[in-house]
Amino acid sequence: MTEQTKTPEPTIEIQNVVASVTINQKLDLAQIQKAFPETEYKPAQFPGLVFRLATPKTATLIFSSGKMVCTGAKSEKESIRAVQTVIKLLEKEGFLIKHEPIIEIQNIVASIDLHGRINLEEAALKLENTMYEPEQFPGLIFRMDSPKVVILMFASGKLVCTGAKTEKEVYEAVYKLKKILEENQLITYTTAK
Repeated sequence: MTEQTKTPEPTIEIQNVVASVTINQKLDLAQIQKAFPETEYKPAQFPGLVFRLATPKTATLIFSSGKMVCTGAKSEKESIRAVQTVIKLLEKEGFLIKHEPIIEIQNIVASIDLHGRINLEEAALKLENTMYEPEQFPGLIFRMDSPKVVILMFASGKLVCTGAKTEKEVYEAVYKLKKILEENQLITYTTAK
């Protein structure tokens, strides 16, 4: 048995968390825009009102049905905090929110660096649920069943993971893929400096 060399730890960064919100009541978007002139509301172009926050830096789309979509957060906690901030600001301006918002994380997008080179041609042959057409797109698309995510792999060892519902799923998927790549000898680590 040869001496086991320690492989570098992946660098994982959450880029965007998308959460859907339901408050189970109708909202008057024209009145909300009057109370918050910095919001964007052009009903002829788009049915939702865009409510941007500086901290956390997010955009929440608010629809008259009482549904909302919050994007731009860098963590699940930040996403929930953004929604709660928007609700508090609405209440402060006299908009009565009758129910506690139901917040569901819909998608987490993360960028990852495995600090190695991935042989995409071999990966396309050895792994199931992949799509690789280098003349159309430089990355290999890998669909993982558990956790249910899609990972874009690039020869540089960089990845984009999308479809996770929790941050835990992102980490689980990355470490599972790293193990698969190593077991199939599809990754060569660049020597640490």
